Amino acid sequence: MTTEKNKTWSGRFHEPVAELVKKYTASVGFDQRLAEFDIQGSLAHARMLGAQGIISAADVRAIEQGLEAIRQEIRNGNFEWSLDLEDVHLNIEKRLTDKIGDPGKRLHTGRSRNDQVATDIRLWLRAVTDDAIQGVRSLQASLLDLAEAHVDTIMPGFTHLQVAQPVTFGHHLLAYFEMLQRDAGRLADARKRINRLPLGAAALAGTSYPIDREMVVKELEFDGVCENSLDAVSDRDFAIEFTAAAALIMTHLSRLSEELILWSSPRFGFIDIADRFCTGSSIMPQKKNPDVPELVRGKTGRVNGHLVSLLTLMKGQPLAYNKDNQEDKEPLFDTADTLLVTLQIYADMMRGIKVNKEAMRKAAAEGFATATDLADYLVKKGMPFRDAHEVVALAVRHASDQGCDLADLPLAELQKFSKQIAEDVASVLTLEGSVASRNHVGGTAPEQVRRAIQKARQLTE
Repeated sequence: MTTEKNKTWSGRFHEPVAELVKKYTASVGFDQRLAEFDIQGSLAHARMLGAQGIISAADVRAIEQGLEAIRQEIRNGNFEWSLDLEDVHLNIEKRLTDKIGDPGKRLHTGRSRNDQVATDIRLWLRAVTDDAIQGVRSLQASLLDLAEAHVDTIMPGFTHLQVAQPVTFGHHLLAYFEMLQRDAGRLADARKRINRLPLGAAALAGTSYPIDREMVVKELEFDGVCENSLDAVSDRDFAIEFTAAAALIMTHLSRLSEELILWSSPRFGFIDIADRFCTGSSIMPQKKNPDVPELVRGKTGRVNGHLVSLLTLMKGQPLAYNKDNQEDKEPLFDTADTLLVTLQIYADMMRGIKVNKEAMRKAAAEGFATATDLADYLVKKGMPFRDAHEVVALAVRHASDQGCDLADLPLAELQKFSKQIAEDVASVLTLEGSVASRNHVGGTAPEQVRRAIQKARQLTE
């Protein structure tokens, strides 16, 4: 005897699914977000079935009308989701059958939930990927605007978090533009593999009905079909690839967040983050905490964890589809949600950054940032670089003992370390002279930074 609650497959079973199992296996609580894409895919499938003479034109019209009505119910919040029906697909199918009768039962002809869900996820992820690329572009625009305003603003460049050489703040920001440019390329490349049609693979072996997969490809604007039915329903590497791209974006933003956190502290004082991105302390009234960059740094671990989760999910699965794959959605959904809101809030936050030019310049002047310039100066005078390196190291030690910078040492004292040092060394030891000398593609000279910004704007238009 069958039960109404498990009507889709209950003829095979002697007893209903246990309530605890029903809750454990259901996905309708989180896969409802696929509803629009499920309807989109079902409409294309129904039209193809009609065009191929597999179902009647009257059935197609009824299905179209029914699905459009269901779409409105979902958009209006009037659709009643049932845990008994397990997932978004069965909920919509049951509602369609209730509304239009037998034509609704014919919709599933020639397909399985296996290729149906794979199609829905790809449709959804394609849209998410487009939104993510747009989010990256918006953030890049914010970075370029800030960089353009600070082409000449000098700050210390760091290695090992120690002052290394002077750079411009504009140049520093462009480093993150480049990271994001690669990120956008990864998303665009992943989209090509996302945008393949699984529908037609059915459960795992294809279908005996005379379907036209290319018609569905055109209607759903896919780039082509998944060529192997087993692979089409069983692999989630497209989801893993998106999550990997997302993890890299979050990693890049986490690095920038770390710098914003450091720079906004009183010990640096390089920048001020707008109040709307910060909070105070419940006990210390003077505090202004950089909560948004701190959370970005923390949420990066969350997205990285989702990547590991998806990789682990797939690593032991034999072909073809397994119920394990239901576990792909929550990490993928959360990755998309986290990435999109992070990109949005970051683009706005960068527009609200205020820069303390004086603090940046003072920091650059305190760490012997032009020592390499002095070594290069001696090399140009004919001294081997290794010898010049040693000479400057001794000069730096002397200046450190004196509590001053290299530029503050009198010429006579500098000449004690090398007779090749002459009056023209003064221009070499200035911060402006240092950055201006890096006047080549990729260098920090203001002239090059302006060119880089112009080129970057052209790339992202």
